[in-house]
Amino acid sequence: MKRVAPERRPVMSSRAMRELDRVLRAVAPKDVVVSLVGESGTGKELLARRIHDLSPRRAGPFIPINCAAIPDALFESELFGHERGAFTGATTRARGKLDAADGGTLFLDEIGEMPLAVQAKLLRFLENHKFMRVGGSAKISVDARVVSATLRPLEDEVSAGRFRADLLYRIQGIPLRVPPLRERAADVGPLLAQLTREICDKHETKPPRYTRAANAALRAYAWPGNVRELRNVVELVCLLREGKPARLRDLPEAVQRAARPSITTRETLEIRLDRSLHETVDDVVRAALALEGGNRSRAAQRLGISLRTMQRFVARLGAPSRMPIRH
Repeated sequence: MKRVAPERRPVMSSRAMRELDRVLRAVAPKDVVVSLVGESGTGKELLARRIHDLSPRRAGPFIPINCAAIPDALFESELFGHERGAFTGATTRARGKLDAADGGTLFLDEIGEMPLAVQAKLLRFLENHKFMRVGGSAKISVDARVVSATLRPLEDEVSAGRFRADLLYRIQGIPLRVPPLRERAADVGPLLAQLTREICDKHETKPPRYTRAANAALRAYAWPGNVRELRNVVELVCLLREGKPARLRDLPEAVQRAARPSITTRETLEIRLDRSLHETVDDVVRAALALEGGNRSRAAQRLGISLRTMQRFVARLGAPSRMPIRH
């Protein structure tokens, strides 16, 4: 019998995600509009669902809509529903997603892609919680909380004339930035374990064992595609290395390249007991800076120290030779 993987929850091991969760816990129980801003693949839908689960509406439905995936001609009907005969092919009355979200939460992903004509109707709903189906004349009252998400600030879409300014101020509510995976290195390990379990359950395969080199590469890679890209890599590894060691060479070339600075640094970092503690710490700091391409903030995060402490170490060291120092 096929195993059913438990519902995935957002990983919040990093400081950035723990701070975001602190804010989510504060706003979720209140009936306020929330918007999530973050790159593609950062897990905005999971966070929207967490808002729903932490709210008094948790027993109600959670209805997600990907605004970028619905053709403009069908959007109004998809969101608000339609009456029989409203247009060619409308042979029966159909409920929309907004109607289905009554008593729960409506999640509008990529809201910046919503057609302007539909934006006007959504604005009216947000003002009085009433709407009409396409082709209908009766107003329908719905008690649904709206949470939205976007890749980029909606102010840019307003300036370009693709988004209504009045809707922006209604839908933005409390804006929350979702950090990309490259800013939450501490989440990579827990995500790797979670996704491996989930994918192996899905395919009914034995989980691979990640070698030290593969683990180092996965943690060092910047993940421009965020959690979605990590999931794709994990799925590939789970299918290729079922129950076997997952080696560095089993990972995509881009991920393998991320490990190469680590190998160089490991070879040049020598811990000797005949040196002072200060000298040894200096070597560790230089190695962390090398791993992070001279970025002080990320090097501090890697070592588990504050940026201020890292600044003091760097001031004592001076700029490492041939190493650009960036904040």
